[in-house]
Amino acid sequence: MRPPSSAWLIAACLVLVPAAGGAEAAAPAATPGVVSHVKVLSDKVPDVSSLQAWKQSFLKDGMSDKDKALAVWKTAVTFQHQDAPPLEYLEVENTVMDPIRMFNVYGYSFCGVATSHVLALARYAGLEGQGWTINRHCVPDLKFDGAWHLLDASLINYFPKADGSPAGVEEIVANLKAWYEKNPDYKGNDGKLREFMRAGGWRKGPEVLSRCPFYDDNGWLPAATHGWYSTMQEYDGSTLFAYESGYSVGYEVNVQLRPGERLTRNWSNQGLHVNMDGGETPGCLKTPVGKDGLRYTPAYGDLAPGRIGNGTLAYDVPLASGALGGGALVADNLAATAEDKAAPALHVKDAARDAVLVLRMASPYVYLTGRLAFKAVVGDGGGVAVALSDNNGLDWKQVANVAASGDQAVDLKPHVLRRYDYRLRFTMKGKGTGLDALAITHDIQHSQRPLPALAQGANRIAFSAEPQEGTITVEGTTDPANRGKQVFYTDFHPERENIADDYLRLTQGTGHVTFPIETPGDMTRVRVGVYYRARDAKDAWNVQVSFDGGKTFLPVGRCEGPTRNHGKYFVLTEVPAGCRAALVRFAGEQRNTTMIYQARVMADYREPHGGFRPVKVTYVWEEGGAEKRNVHVARKAAETYTIDCPTAPLMKSLVVELAE
Repeated sequence: MRPPSSAWLIAACLVLVPAAGGAEAAAPAATPGVVSHVKVLSDKVPDVSSLQAWKQSFLKDGMSDKDKALAVWKTAVTFQHQDAPPLEYLEVENTVMDPIRMFNVYGYSFCGVATSHVLALARYAGLEGQGWTINRHCVPDLKFDGAWHLLDASLINYFPKADGSPAGVEEIVANLKAWYEKNPDYKGNDGKLREFMRAGGWRKGPEVLSRCPFYDDNGWLPAATHGWYSTMQEYDGSTLFAYESGYSVGYEVNVQLRPGERLTRNWSNQGLHVNMDGGETPGCLKTPVGKDGLRYTPAYGDLAPGRIGNGTLAYDVPLASGALGGGALVADNLAATAEDKAAPALHVKDAARDAVLVLRMASPYVYLTGRLAFKAVVGDGGGVAVALSDNNGLDWKQVANVAASGDQAVDLKPHVLRRYDYRLRFTMKGKGTGLDALAITHDIQHSQRPLPALAQGANRIAFSAEPQEGTITVEGTTDPANRGKQVFYTDFHPERENIADDYLRLTQGTGHVTFPIETPGDMTRVRVGVYYRARDAKDAWNVQVSFDGGKTFLPVGRCEGPTRNHGKYFVLTEVPAGCRAALVRFAGEQRNTTMIYQARVMADYREPHGGFRPVKVTYVWEEGGAEKRNVHVARKAAETYTIDCPTAPLMKSLVVELAE
């Protein structure tokens, strides 16, 4: 698959997009305005910040398919704990179906989500997988050595047969059915099953469960929330049907820093979580690692004190110094005090026209709160209007309108809760109008588990900051019931033909939905994740991309039937030079039922003001009740250093920011 290379196509790409936001682009900064993919790793914690990083951490050359499958299972066990699921109201069933997002942002969910993540990683590793719904539980089978094998990451188990190979779901059900035929009084009898399993009694039950290495002597599984008694009921055959647990992939942890921007990730929380305004509170919010439901996690390398972390993303925007330009999407008709010695710190340059400042606030971690504080200076007849966009600048809603000088505070939470990306636009009018201070602060949620923790002894820390790329994402819920809680897919202004007004489904034999996507810098690749239904063999979605404004479309991939549910991921790397706009089309063919549960379109791009500049990394921890701190300034885009801990550390926080 290769895009056309004709001169007219490349020329079209070069002129398709005006400056981001439709105004004059920010002037190039003398030094980089943003540093991307800032990563800090410890040799004690595997890197799961992207699919590629996960693959490098867990899959090794020469691995058998069985070893790959067990690595997939171990990953999900390590980074996802069974608990009340986080609800973003964005993906399938409102939960988080992207494994990399789950591992890094949350670290807890339930069986159907864990199954979807095992399937997503397994297929990324080149394995076949299938999902099953059994009695009050969902589990995955993975195929290797010519057979299917259950690998349950949510309850942490699999069941080796005599030859050591894990049994498959249908084998387990058949074996338990045979046992129940001989012992009918136990079927459905929770109390009798619990009594039977004690003191090693579970080993005398069905043969297929008798070699399980995950039950303790009394039959409890590692988290002690379930045991042999529950396995006996889950696989009793009363419920058994194939069911694809949907997933989406493509999320990556891309920490980006501008002058004045600081990301703090804590090995603790303030009781904040994504479900706090609706939904169940997860038990692991207050559970310490090594206790209760998290009793098993140290055996899987967990060095964190807990699971749910609250951090902050703070941006104290440098107004007076003139360093802002490279960190803004738009800085039009603005001057800084350092440039013309005038006040306020950032002000209207030419009073005959409006000045516009657009800031993008992209975070790898979900926003829980948001606070905007600024000091406005308003000249005669002037004003400062602030608007917010959560759909990549396609639409704006006003959040403040200031007609007099003074300190201002705006609660952004109603607009940004559960979001990862939004934009703020400041429109300033009148001579002498501007800003003397501007700060944006968010509480975020992240999982403590993948943070680069320290252990007793020498810890090798690897710092990197490359490539200098960002990502624009188009992703909205397709469930109309979620309007108001999340952006709806039509908020991204797709062009639709024969697509229903409620869910994203075909209403006739053919049709399409086409999403526009624009980037502030030259595109490097287009990535598409889709979870879809194509019931009939002749049902399908064809994924296509246009780089010439819709004149021609290139094939990227096909989501074919027959399937009730399935997930796929496509990456197009051959993007014409200079392109900053694309149209991504899902062209449907329908004989029975063709619909999309979730679509995520991602356009990676070179940051136009990106580059490397020194980054300050601050570790904070305790040893023996005394605070310890290590401050390291990384002066290269890739370097390593060592932190020594004479005794076992209690991790506290990790802060990254640009060095002065």
